Amino acid sequence: MKNKIIIPTILFAFALIFSFYVLSQEKNKTEIVTNESIKKVPTTPESSNQLIFFYGDKCPHCAIVEKYFKENKIEEKIQFSQKEVYSNKNNAKELEAKAKACGISTDSIGVPFLWDGEKCLIGDEDIINFFEQKTNEQ
Repeated sequence: MKNKIIIPTILFAFALIFSFYVLSQEKNKTEIVTNESIKKVPTTPESSNQLIFFYGDKCPHCAIVEKYFKENKIEEKIQFSQKEVYSNKNNAKELEAKAKACGISTDSIGVPFLWDGEKCLIGDEDIINFFEQKTNEQ
């Protein structure tokens, strides 16, 4: 009778500990991306003042940023290019090059992704905050 209670309890405890471990690893991975996403890189004449928004079709976080662009008429206020990376291999290679310039490893690259000529930003919140700050400066 004790074995029927002890074994499931041990398995449950093991599953719980493993879950906490996995979740803590995801948090650390997110923190690394966030820290890398604001790393500055030297600018070249052709890249300075060049904003590029990389996105993917059917990407939910990209859709949030695109909705923000439309609702706030960002395209009328700030000049930037938009490049889809899921179906365009050239755009995907360019995204990878920009990420490498920021020191972001290939396995940490994701969309939405913004290159402002010297910094890389990843994620809808960081990109929206960037554009809010830019529009407030004008």
